[in-house]
This record gives sequence, structure tokens and C-alpha cells, in this order.
Amino acid sequence: MPFDSKPRPSLRDMARQLGMSHVAVSLALRDSPNISAKRRLEVKALAEKLGYQPDPMLTALTAYRLAKRSTKVHSCIAWLNLWAAPEELRTYKEFDGYWRGAALAAEKLGYRLEEFCWSNEKPGGRLQTILQTRGIRGILLPPHKNGFHLSDFNWDLFSVVRFGASVVVPRVHAITSDQSFCGRLAYQKAHEKGYRRIGYISSEVVHRNTSGHFREGYLNVQKEIALKPNHLEPLELDRETPKKHPAQLKAWLARQRPDAVITTENYLRTTLASLGLRIPEDLAVAGLSMLDGNFDSGVDQNPVEIGRVAVSTLASLIVENERGIPPYARRILVEGKWHDGTSLPSKTTDAPASDRKPRQRSPRHAQVAANSRKTPGAKKRR
Repeated sequence: MPFDSKPRPSLRDMARQLGMSHVAVSLALRDSPNISAKRRLEVKALAEKLGYQPDPMLTALTAYRLAKRSTKVHSCIAWLNLWAAPEELRTYKEFDGYWRGAALAAEKLGYRLEEFCWSNEKPGGRLQTILQTRGIRGILLPPHKNGFHLSDFNWDLFSVVRFGASVVVPRVHAITSDQSFCGRLAYQKAHEKGYRRIGYISSEVVHRNTSGHFREGYLNVQKEIALKPNHLEPLELDRETPKKHPAQLKAWLARQRPDAVITTENYLRTTLASLGLRIPEDLAVAGLSMLDGNFDSGVDQNPVEIGRVAVSTLASLIVENERGIPPYARRILVEGKWHDGTSLPSKTTDAPASDRKPRQRSPRHAQVAANSRKTPGAKKRR
């Protein structure tokens, strides 16, 4: 016969052999903590021996029935906020977007997103008890700029998803902006608008918190589409020493001679102004996180969608009873989108893109470069 007529093993078949209910077998296969670890191993061993596989049609039917149910709230998803000043977290528009996207997605799935403010100094065991008492099984970890640490907290009891890379421990699945894509996108858009010497200005803390992905995207696309004479070195400033920024920026502008820059740094507008440079007349600028920036050209990292994907991922972990720190953490990347504005206008030229010459720098820009090249103490010729 072309097909195997042997019936496929069912949950009830395994339940009879193991002396368990079919519900308990189902929970064991989904790693429910309500079933002992020993019993879960026994069930999985028998499933492998019998060649048990879930029926995909029944799985699809179950998902359909769940989707058609009323969205009455049946549980809570915890958003853990361990910031020293908890109210500061959502003053960042990116992070507030995470919250809004997550809250909307949670509501559609019958959950409610609730913020739990805690302190790194407080014992995590107490927070764990609160969450367990409330029947909470899912946790979202938003970005934490000054570190995240919970002592005496058993992550194995919860399904957990984090945003970005600033939370290093626990190393659970992460949803984040595709920052390499965003770096590429900003460079490509500037190039399309006629700019050829496109620089990159960021900071050490951004490089650390993003694992260098913005810079990686910028450098890769620069190698791909720019002529070698137009390959510029990135500038990364230290936010802890702002008084040094004007001199560092002035020297970098003189060396690299950009006609446009893409940046993660909001203070760049003020620093450029202190050097007598105007945006965009003297230097065009695009932001890599325009929601929290002060440049109207740049990349929107799509935080609402990131929040939605985070809850969708967390809900699947809850349904599958996948809890604790996974052996292999996944990173799900969400692409950003470009916004045109006045800080990076198009160049007016009819020349083909490959033949366009770099924009002539204004007298102010040229003067900054000239002053940077002067040798200290040199005498003027009479």
C-alpha cells in the first residue's frame, strides 16, 4: 500500500500506557511545571518511542478557536521597571512605543499589560512571590540604561522576553530594532539625495548598548556603494566628557570633510552651532532614532511594531509552556522606516548619481576646517 495504514499514536494511547490522564500527558509534552521533571521525561521518552507527533490540523483548529473567543482579559503580562527613577523610562518615545505596541497586542490576545516598578536593591524573591500570587506567567523586560539585576529570582517559573541588548541577564529571547538595517537605510537615503561624503557620529554608550550594529550597517553599505576616497572614519564620542565634544568634532570635520552625517546623538545640533555651523546649510544631518532626536530627517525604528512582536512572541512561549532561560536565545529584528525632513534635503542637480560631485562647503564650514589645520603657535607672514 502507498500509505501506512497503522493509526498514529494519540495522547490517550500514551496516557493508558503511563497510567496518566491525557491532559497530564499533554501538559508534560509542553513542559508544564505542574508535571514533575521525572514524569515529563517519561512522557517524552514514550512519545519518541511511539513516534508521536501532534496533529497539525488539530493544532490549527485550537488556535482558530482561541482567536474566535472573546478577548476578555484572563491574565496579566508583567512589564518590569527597575529604573532608579521609574517614571523616566517612558519619557523616551522609543520605549513608550514599545509599551503602547505591547499593550495593544496584549489586549487583542486577552491579556493586560501591567507595570511593576522594583529596585535592584530589593530582593527579587519578593517580586517573584507577588507575580506568582497574581498568577502571572509572562514577563517583558524593557531596556535599562544603568543595568538590570534581580537577586534570588527564579526565571524558570516564567516565560520572558526582553527588548534590545541593554539587559544582558537573563539571556532570554530578544525583540529589537534591526539597527544594522537602520544604519544602511540612513546611508542609502543620504546617498540617493546626492550626498557622497557621508559621516557617522555616535557615542561609546550607544556602541556598547547596540553591540555596534548601527556602525556595522553604516560601514558595510559605505564599502558597497561609495568610492574609496569617500570612505569616512566614524566618530564615537564619550557622553561623560561633553566639554571635549566641540574640539573633537572640529578636528573630525577637518579630517573627514563630510557633506552629510547620520547620528545617534541629539546634542550634535548644539555642538555644531557652537562651531558656527548650521543645519542643513553647512552640514546635512539625519537621525538614527528620530523619535527621540531633534532632527526631522532620519529613521523611525518602528517601536510600536517591536512591542507588538514582543507580546506575540511571549504569548507563544506561554502557550507552549516554554519558561526560563532557553538554551539558544533568539533575536527577532524589526526593520525601521525612513522619514524625509528638512535636516537632510535633496541636493539639486541633474547629474547622474555616480557623477555628482560633493557639495561645495559653505564659507563657515571651510573656515572651521581651515582653523583646525593651523599649526599652534605659527607666525603670520608679513
